[in-house]
Amino acid sequence: MPRLMLTDKRWQKLLQLMKSTGRIYNKPEHRMTFEGILFRLRTGIPWRDLPTEFGSWSAVYRRFN
Repeated sequence: MPRLMLTDKRWQKLLQLMKSTGRIYNKPEHRMTFEGILFRLRTGIPWRDLPTEFGSWSAVYRRFN
């Protein structure tokens, strides 16, 4: 994984913020989806080239879109 991933402490703060909107709940795949979005934005790669560690590229793209 890239070295610029979110730390656990930052993820917890972000998760609390997202949960306060009432539109998201705590599921493990949310973090990997968010990490995949950040990875894609950092590197500029096409969605289809997203590493499989982040899940299906189409699922990550749908959640981003």
